[in-house]
Amino acid sequence: MNDKPHLDEEALAELRDVMEDEFDILIQTYITDSSERIKALHQALSGNDQDSFAKTAHSFKGSSINIGASRLGDLCLSAEKAGREGRLDDARQVLPELEAEFVTVRRMMEESLHV
Repeated sequence: MNDKPHLDEEALAELRDVMEDEFDILIQTYITDSSERIKALHQALSGNDQDSFAKTAHSFKGSSINIGASRLGDLCLSAEKAGREGRLDDARQVLPELEAEFVTVRRMMEESLHV
């Protein structure tokens, strides 16, 4: 079981300090981009495009880790490895978990915007 937090509050607080007025835009952009990436992951699987799946999971991993969503980053890494190694059945199994984690992270982020 992954014992990392859904969202690293310290990392988020640091980003809030650094970004100041741009913080809300950063969070909204991450949420929008992530939703697009999840759609792209589904499309890649539908087309059995392991390369596209791996590349999308890789970029999703980076943005998630940068924003403090390390558990989501780990799931993206699992998805990326499955895509890179051509294990699309494994990729199909990790995607629902990845999506569920994103829903949790998005809810927590949206709550942080209303502070």
